[in-house]
Amino acid sequence: MVVVVKNSTNEQELNKLMTRIKDMGIEIHVSRGSMQTVLGLVGDTSRIDIETIEALEIVEAVKRIQEPYKNANRKFHPDNTVITVGDASFGDGSCPIIAGPCSVESEEQIIYVAEKVKAAGAKLLRGGAFKPRTSPYAFQGMRGEGIKLLLEAKQVTGLPIVTELMDISQLPLFEEVDIIQIGARNMQNFELLKEIGKIDKPILLKRGLANTLQEFLMSAEYIMAGGNEKVILCERGIRTFETATRNTLDISAIPMLKNMTHLPVIVDPSHACGIARMVKPMSMAAAACGADGLMIEVHNDPPHAKCDGPQSLTPEAFEDVVKSVNTIVPFAFKG
Repeated sequence: MVVVVKNSTNEQELNKLMTRIKDMGIEIHVSRGSMQTVLGLVGDTSRIDIETIEALEIVEAVKRIQEPYKNANRKFHPDNTVITVGDASFGDGSCPIIAGPCSVESEEQIIYVAEKVKAAGAKLLRGGAFKPRTSPYAFQGMRGEGIKLLLEAKQVTGLPIVTELMDISQLPLFEEVDIIQIGARNMQNFELLKEIGKIDKPILLKRGLANTLQEFLMSAEYIMAGGNEKVILCERGIRTFETATRNTLDISAIPMLKNMTHLPVIVDPSHACGIARMVKPMSMAAAACGADGLMIEVHNDPPHAKCDGPQSLTPEAFEDVVKSVNTIVPFAFKG
């Protein structure tokens, strides 16, 4: 349930209303927007008499929420949530780019790529230390050593780092990581989601390969229900009958999600298509649809990459993508 409070309401009146609601055993999520204050009620709201609440002088409207996701729902929080990390802000109308290799392979590689993507305009550095792979014989990442190398690259370039957490036992290694990524395979690892909901750090949550948008938001809800509201959603393509590309990038998910939720929505065109030449047009399309950011794979030597070389851009190709995207962002769909 959502209670919209009139702008003229003073704090004493608002606190009195909130106390009345809390006495019923209901939790309240307060969202103070530029035009109005919204009280999101979480719990068994069936006991609340809507007409009684609506009759109060300070109340403008009361609405029941049918969607199962509450904290992530735009009705609870009409204004966009903006998550700032370093020089990047996700959700403010800009489109910062996260870039770097699929996996950290060596000190020389990650620092070289970090310097190149920063020079091209990237605001954050990505790199896999723990790699979930379909084959048990494929490169699984450098693990803890990979995070150390990412932190070295951060020290050299100043770029905040983004890397994937696969298991809660790895969390102590992520204390200095700026954004923790939860990959598509773990989108519905609910025990993991509950644990990261207890920490105060931005979470980049990727959509599962075969999950609906509502299921995606319910996973975000798991994190937010634990108290961590710093969630960035990432559309990275879904599995369809099409085999020409690795996955099918659901461009329609961008404006749809931005209508459903206040959380920032970014796009990973590299994993969506799995083909390097597709990254530029998909990045431009995502920016045009109003994406709050992009995550792009860049490697110094894609043909010899230990992971996902075919979808990785060279630093030169990445620079070209950044220039093209930046020409579109000012004219992007705002919804």
